Amino acid sequence: MSEAPAFPRLTLIIGGARSGKSRFAEGLVAASARPRRYVATAEAWDDEMRDRIARHRTDRGPAWTTVEAPHDLSPALAAAPAAEVVLVDCATLWLTNRMLAGADLTAEADALLDALVACAAPVVVVSNEVGQGIVPDNALARAFRDEQGRLNQRLAGQADLVIAVIAGLPLVLKGQLP
Repeated sequence: MSEAPAFPRLTLIIGGARSGKSRFAEGLVAASARPRRYVATAEAWDDEMRDRIARHRTDRGPAWTTVEAPHDLSPALAAAPAAEVVLVDCATLWLTNRMLAGADLTAEADALLDALVACAAPVVVVSNEVGQGIVPDNALARAFRDEQGRLNQRLAGQADLVIAVIAGLPLVLKGQLP
């Protein structure tokens, strides 16, 4: 069996809602020719979200191993074999889950970044850019925007490859595509 082609250790795919970032990330991972692990952070709180999750799973198809990890990403990342590529979709929902659980978000971000470094497999993280809109009208939304911005900066700082996706078009901000 031939060795899988080189892939960045950490890739961040960032963009707004419905920018095409997840579709781009899935295509990037699929093009790697490595086995694919999808770490899902969404929680199905209502019928619409359950339908959305089911549709995404069907669209990805059977070539993906799916791991549900809405709160604790470390075990999901630690379990990934080095031969795979891991797609975490997405850091925004994970941060939302942790914030609503009352977690210490600085400690949580530290643990996530440590888990990304320790992961044997290359990792692609999808995250929303939330700071380009208006200032939210309530304290919780402002706190979330601030925490997400800080997390995105830390992820981008650690990443070998950072790609912004706007209207389905990728723009490489850091590094080179594999």
